[in-house]
Amino acid sequence: MTARMSAPVAVGVDLGSNSARALALDPDGRVLGSARGPYPGAESWPDGRAEPEGWLAGVVRALDLLAGEVPGARRPAALSLGGQSPTTVPDGGGLAVTCRHPAGVTGTPEEQHLTQAELLRTERGPDLVPVQVYDWLSARLGAGSAQSRWPGDPELLGYGPVAATGACVGVTDGSHGLPSGIPLIAGAQDAYLAIWAAGVDTPGRALDPGGRTGGLAVAVTAGAGNAGMYALRSAAAGVDVVGGPVSGHGLMLEWLQTLTGRPVTELLAAAAEVPPGAGDVLVLPYLEGERAPRWNRELRGEISGLSTSSGPGEITRAALEGAAYGLAHIAAELRTQGVGLDVLVCAGAPARSPLWCAIKAAVLEVPVEVPAETDLAAYGAALAAGAGAGWWPPPGTGSSGDWPRPAVTVVHPEPDPVYRRAYQRFVALGDAAELRQPEETHAQSDDLR
Repeated sequence: MTARMSAPVAVGVDLGSNSARALALDPDGRVLGSARGPYPGAESWPDGRAEPEGWLAGVVRALDLLAGEVPGARRPAALSLGGQSPTTVPDGGGLAVTCRHPAGVTGTPEEQHLTQAELLRTERGPDLVPVQVYDWLSARLGAGSAQSRWPGDPELLGYGPVAATGACVGVTDGSHGLPSGIPLIAGAQDAYLAIWAAGVDTPGRALDPGGRTGGLAVAVTAGAGNAGMYALRSAAAGVDVVGGPVSGHGLMLEWLQTLTGRPVTELLAAAAEVPPGAGDVLVLPYLEGERAPRWNRELRGEISGLSTSSGPGEITRAALEGAAYGLAHIAAELRTQGVGLDVLVCAGAPARSPLWCAIKAAVLEVPVEVPAETDLAAYGAALAAGAGAGWWPPPGTGSSGDWPRPAVTVVHPEPDPVYRRAYQRFVALGDAAELRQPEETHAQSDDLR
C-alpha cells in the first residue's frame, strides 16, 4: 500500500535475532509499509553476545528504507522500539549479553536480566550500568535514561528509571540521519508486543508467537491463573495472559535446512506430500532443551520411528507436527488448571506456512487465525508508538477492541485420530527422556518451574 504524503504515521521497530524490522501504521491500524535492516558483522559475533553498534546500524538502515517506501515515516507522529529479551547492553560500551546466552536463560524475566547484568559486571567492573537493548537504542537516537516496562512487570534494579510502555521517553536529537523532534516512546519485549498485536485480551484467545522458538500465551480473566503459572498482564485491563515459551520450534527447520542442504521452502513442499502422522516418524523438538511445560534445559532432540522409507519429507513433517504437539502439551497443562483455549493466533515466520498452520489447528482442535502481518512484534511496537501519539490507550488502560489488529485468515481445524495417538506418544517419549536423566538433573529442572 502506498501512503499519502499527509497521512499520519506511527513507526515501530522490532529488534530481531538477525535483523531489525521497521513497520509503519496509520491511525486505523493499516500497515503502510515495512523494511528490514541487517546487522553488519553479526556473523562474527560470539554465541550469545552481540555488538550493540551493529544493532544500531540495522535499526537506522531499516528506518531509512521505510522512509523511502512510506514518505510519512521520515517524520512519524511517534517512534517506538522493542524486541528480543532478556538482552542486556553495557551502557559504557562493549559486547551485550543476548537472550541466547546461557547467563539468564532460567528463572523469571527479572532474574534473567539481573543475571546478565551480573555477568557484565564481572567482566567490566562493579560500576557498569546495564540497559535493556531497546532502551539503549532509543537513547542513541535521543531519549533519556529509561527502562521500558510492560504493565505489572517489576522494576529492574539498576537499569534506569521506569517508563511504562507507551510513555514518551524523549525526542530524536537529529543524529543518525533522523530528523530531530520525533517523540520516542517506551516499547517492550517482543513477546509482549506480539501478544498485544494479536488481540490476546479476551479470555480464550491465544498466541503462538512463532520465530525460532514459539510458545503458547492464553488470555484469562485477571486472577484466574494458578500462582505457579508463567503470567503477565494483557493490554486490556482485567485480563491476564498465562502459558509459557518453548525452546526450539522454528529452530528445528533451521537445523534441518543446515543438515540436508535444502532450503526451508523445499523441505516444506516435501512435507506437504506426506500424510498426517509423518509415516510414524516423531520428533521431540528439544535441540536446546525445553521450557514449558517440562522446564528442563538438559533435554535434547530426538527422532523416533525412522525406517528405510523415511526421507526429508517425513522428517520435516514430523518436526512440524512435533511443534504442534509441544503447544498441545502446554494447552493440556493449562486445562488441568481451568484455562481453556478457543482460538489460536499464529505469528512469525512459521505462520507463513499454510501447512504448519493447518497442522496446529488440527492438533489443538481450535481455529487458527493467520494475520496478514505476521511480524506481530513490529506491529505491537507500532501500537506503542500510536499510544504515545494519543491514537489509542497505552496497554493496561483500555479494553478489548480499543486497539487495531491486522486482518486475518481463519484456518478451521480438521481433527484426525492419527494426531491424537501421536500426541500421546510424544508425551510418553518426553517422559521417558526425562526418566533417563541423572537424578541431579531432575532437581535442577524442578528449580526452573
